[in-house]
Amino acid sequence: MRGGEVAPAGAAGPGGRQAGRVALITGGGSGVGAATARRLAAEGAAVAVLGRTAGTLAAVAAAVAAAGGRALAVPCDVADGAQVDAAFERTLETFGRLDVVVANAAVQLHGRDRPVHELPDEAWDATHGVNLRGAFFTCRAGLRRLLAQGTGGAVVIVSSVTALAGVAPQNPAYTATKGGLVSLGRAMAVQYAPDGIRVNVVVPGALEAPPDVELLGAGGPAARQARLEPQIPLGRLGRFEEIAPLIAFLASDDASYCTGGVYVVDGGLLAR
Repeated sequence: MRGGEVAPAGAAGPGGRQAGRVALITGGGSGVGAATARRLAAEGAAVAVLGRTAGTLAAVAAAVAAAGGRALAVPCDVADGAQVDAAFERTLETFGRLDVVVANAAVQLHGRDRPVHELPDEAWDATHGVNLRGAFFTCRAGLRRLLAQGTGGAVVIVSSVTALAGVAPQNPAYTATKGGLVSLGRAMAVQYAPDGIRVNVVVPGALEAPPDVELLGAGGPAARQARLEPQIPLGRLGRFEEIAPLIAFLASDDASYCTGGVYVVDGGLLAR
């Protein structure tokens, strides 16, 4: 399936709790975003997956299609507001409505995102451009369309445990953006509750691979795993598929009284 194609309609989750809904997910070509797209599609939603790499987006859309669902792959740089707006318009043109926005796209510039006294301007700006500015563009575009639609909706922002504790002091730009997402989500939850739009923040812990895993320094993923697992009470890194169910719950009517929440999924890391 080429980037931008629509997977055919099918029987995935016809009676699921997301049946008839449309969800847009940024960072949808891999990791938490891809797992969330598959989960929401399995529960009956049509999904639009956004990201910078057309090939990975097409693969996710193809997987949804193979399971009988509907998906739209839209290459998009979330740091570009015009591209984000165009992606939302493409989603509405294709599926006719919007119900769920998942702001998940993120970068973690290992090696360039250094302690503050060594941190280059460009690494700070590049990190904020995707993680915080990109989430702002995504939420703004989604809220405008949800408000125009007038039927409420759900926004889920994916942050990180780095927002709540100094567990990644070597990456202050990443940490700052993830903290900003928590505050942004809470402010929007209060602002848009009267419109029936719920906004919640999911805070994953250390997962099987961080954003931009290929940029990890000495020792790579194995060294990271060896360093982190002893700090996690459950004794292992989390899987992307263990974050997606919480996002799907918060996007559903099962979470109808949940807004402004910050939900940690970290294997007990912050409980120590």
